[in-house]
Amino acid sequence: MKRGRLRVLLGAAPGVGKTYTMLEEGKRLLGEGVDVVVAVVETHGRVATTAMTEGLEIVPRSVVEHRGIELTEMDLDGVLSRHPDLALVDELAHTNAPGSAHEKRWQDVERLLEAGIDVISTVNIQHIESLNDVVQQITGVPQRETIPDHVLRAADQIEVVDLAPEALRDRLAGGRVYPAERIDAALSNYFRLGNLTALRELALLWLADEVDSALKDYRAEHGIDSKWEARERVVVTLTGGVEGETLLRRGARIAARSAGGELLAVHITSQDGLRTADPDALAHQRALVEKLGGTYHQVVGDDVPRALVDFARSVNATQLVIGVSRRSRLAAALTGPGIGATVTREAGAIDVHIVNHEAAGGRFSLPRLGGALTLRRRIAGLLLALLAGPLLTWVLVGFRSPDSITSDVLSYQLLVIVVALVGGIWPALFAALLSGLTLDFFFVEPFYTVTVDEPLHLFALVLYVLNAVLVSVVVDQAARRSRVAHRAAAESELLATVSGSVLRGEGALQALVSRTREAFNLTGVRLVADGQVLGRDGEPRPDDAFASIPVGTRATLELHGADLEASERRLLTVIASQIEVVLEHVDLSRTARKVGPLTENDRVRTALLSALGHDLRRPLTAATAAVSGLRSTEVEWSDGDREELLATAQESLTTLSSLVTDLLDVSRLEAGVLAVAVRRVDAEDVILPAFDELGIGPADVELVLDPDLPPLLADPGLLARVVVNVLDNARRFAPPGTRVRISTSSFADRAEIRISDHGPGVAPERRTDIFVPFQRLGDTDNLTGLGLGLALSKGFMEGMGGRLDTEDTPGGGLTMVIGVPLDGGPRLNR
Repeated sequence: MKRGRLRVLLGAAPGVGKTYTMLEEGKRLLGEGVDVVVAVVETHGRVATTAMTEGLEIVPRSVVEHRGIELTEMDLDGVLSRHPDLALVDELAHTNAPGSAHEKRWQDVERLLEAGIDVISTVNIQHIESLNDVVQQITGVPQRETIPDHVLRAADQIEVVDLAPEALRDRLAGGRVYPAERIDAALSNYFRLGNLTALRELALLWLADEVDSALKDYRAEHGIDSKWEARERVVVTLTGGVEGETLLRRGARIAARSAGGELLAVHITSQDGLRTADPDALAHQRALVEKLGGTYHQVVGDDVPRALVDFARSVNATQLVIGVSRRSRLAAALTGPGIGATVTREAGAIDVHIVNHEAAGGRFSLPRLGGALTLRRRIAGLLLALLAGPLLTWVLVGFRSPDSITSDVLSYQLLVIVVALVGGIWPALFAALLSGLTLDFFFVEPFYTVTVDEPLHLFALVLYVLNAVLVSVVVDQAARRSRVAHRAAAESELLATVSGSVLRGEGALQALVSRTREAFNLTGVRLVADGQVLGRDGEPRPDDAFASIPVGTRATLELHGADLEASERRLLTVIASQIEVVLEHVDLSRTARKVGPLTENDRVRTALLSALGHDLRRPLTAATAAVSGLRSTEVEWSDGDREELLATAQESLTTLSSLVTDLLDVSRLEAGVLAVAVRRVDAEDVILPAFDELGIGPADVELVLDPDLPPLLADPGLLARVVVNVLDNARRFAPPGTRVRISTSSFADRAEIRISDHGPGVAPERRTDIFVPFQRLGDTDNLTGLGLGLALSKGFMEGMGGRLDTEDTPGGGLTMVIGVPLDGGPRLNR
C-alpha cells in the first residue's frame, strides 16, 4: 500500500490561523473531488474557526474515561475504517488521554500515513523538541507537549502560516483568539510584541534551515558537486596578513549586492602547526567578520589551494575572494605558481576574485629548508658524518680487494641512511657527497684520484643523494608529527588550566602569571598595569630575550627568556585575554565593595531623615496641637469645636500609627522575620473589602472579575494590604473623571490581579525605583506618607511566593500586576 503524505502547517504562536488554513485547504480539496474528513479539530471556541467546519464531514470523537472523568480524543479506528483520501488532524504535538491507543497524536498520524491516508496537520514552533528550551527562555512559559524533530522533518511538506506580530495582537485584543477574561494576561505575558517577533523569527529560521538541509541532502544523494546559486555565498580567504581587512570588506560588498547573501571567512592552518599567521591580525579580522555579519571558519590542511576549494564546495559557495600573492616576481619564478593560480584552475564553476592590495608582490622568501628537526640533531648528524666517514674508510681500506666494491658501496649507503635518520637532509646530503667522493678516491681504479669518467659513477652519486633526500623527508615528517602531538598536549593542558583560573578572583592573576612562566620555560614573567606590578614569577637575567604582550589597553605581560615562536604567541594572546577578564572582574568587585555600602547608607540615611522630618512631624504636630487645645483652660470650646479637635487628634494618631507600622514592617522584611500564614482565599474576598477601607464604591472603580478563577494561595491579611496600597496609589494618579480598572485572570499556574489607571505612568527606566523604600516619584507635597507602600507590597508578595510587576496600560497609564500562585501551583518568585 502506498504511504500517505504528511503536510504540516507551522505557526509561530497560537492564533496565527493554522487551524483555519487547514480547514480552508480541506474545503478547497473537497471542491476538487478529494474525499476529505475532519479527524479532529480544536476550535477553542473561535467563531470563525467553527464556521469553517461547516460542510466538512467530521468523524465523531471517541470517549476515554480516566479517573472518573470522560475525555474525548480522535477516533483513530473510526478514521481508519472510514479511510478517506485526506484527514485533517489538528495539533500534531497533542498528548492523548491515558488509555488511548498511542501516547501522542503524531503517533496516530503515523498510523494513518501507513494506511495510505494523506494528512494535513498543525503545530506551533514552541512544540518542537529542539526549540523547547529556547521558547521557554523567550516567553518564560514551559511547554510540556513536544514533538521530536525527526518526526516533523520527515513530513513531505512544511509550510509556515505567518502573521505579523502587530496583527496577531490586534486579533487577540479583538477577542478572536482567547475569551475576554484571558486577553489582558495574554497580551502582557506570552503575546508581548518582543516575544511574538522572536517566535516569528525562530519559525522562519527553522524552516529556512530545513530547506537548506533538504537542498544539501538532495545534492549529496544525486552526486551534484557543482554550485547551485540558491543563495549567494561569498568565501573570503584569510592568511593573517595585512590584506585581510581589504578582502573582508570586498567580500561583504559582494554578498550585500544579493538578497540573503552570506559571508564566510576561512583561514587554512597547516597540520604541523609550523606555518603560523599573525595571531593578533587574525583576532582583529575575526572580530571584523562578526561586525560584517559573517562567520569565521578555520580549516586544517597542508595543501592550501585544495583545502580552500574543498571548503568552498562544501558550503555551496558561489564566490571566492583571495588576495594577490605577497611574493615578489623572483620568488614566484623560483617556487612556481602560487595559491591564486592553483585555486583559479581548480575552482570550477565558483567565481574567483583575486583582489589587489598594498602588500602585493613585495616580499621575497625562500622555501624553508631547515626541516622540523632541532639544531642539536642536525649538528649531531653532521658530526656523525665527519667522524664515522673517515673511520669507515679506514676499516674498508684495510679489507680492500677487487671483489669488495659491492660491500663497500652498501657500507657507505648505510652510513648515509644513518646520518639522515639522525640529522636530516643537510647532514645526509653532506654524507652522500663525501661518501661518493671517498668511494671514487679509495676504491675505484685508478686509486687516489677523483675521476668521474664513467656514467655509472655519476649515477651512483645521484642515487646516494636521492636516498639521502627520501630518508630525510621521512625523518622530517616523523619529527613534525611528534612536535604536533607534544604541542597539542601542552596547549590543551595550558588552556584547561587558564580556563579554570579565570573565576578565582585576585588570586587568579598570580596563578596565570606563574603558569605562563612554567608553560613557556621562561626565566621571568611580570604583569604590569598603570606602573604597578600585579603579578610576578621568576627572576630574569640581563642577557635574556624580552617580549611583551598587551593585555587590554592598560596592562602588559612582560616575558623574559627564550624567543617565542608564532604559535606560542598565539597561545599567549589567549592567556592575555583571560588576564584582561580577571582584571575587569577584580576592578568591578573592588568598586562594588567600596561604593555599594556607601551609596546604600547615604540613600537610606537621607531618605529616612527626610521622611522623619516631614511625614512623622505633620501628624504628630496636629495631634499635639489638638490635645493641647483641649487641655487649655483659657478657651471655652463648644461641643462642635471639641468634637472637631478630637477627630483631628484621632486622625493624626491613626496616621502616625500607620506610618510607624509601615516602618516596623520594613524592618521585618529586611530582617527576614515577616510572619506569613498562607492559605486558600478567593480573590473577591480580598478585593471587595478594600473598597470599604478606602471609602470608594463601584462608581469609582471598574470591576472585571473572572467568575471561574480558582482559589488563590496567599496570606489574606497581607494580600488585602497589597490591594489597598496599590489601589490607593492608582486612584491618587488617575486623572479626574476616569475610573481605576480592576480585573482578575489566570495564566499557566498563577492568577493575576491587575489594577490599571490612565495617569501619567512611570518611565520604564524608573519603574524599579518605585519599589525602593522612601521613594515617592512625582510626589512633592510630603503629604503622601513615607513612600513605603509599594516597597511593602512587593515585599509582602515575595514573602507569599508571589510577584508584583508593572507594565503600561493600553492607551496610557500604569498597570500594577499582582501575581499570586493558584492553589497547588508553584511559587512565582523562585
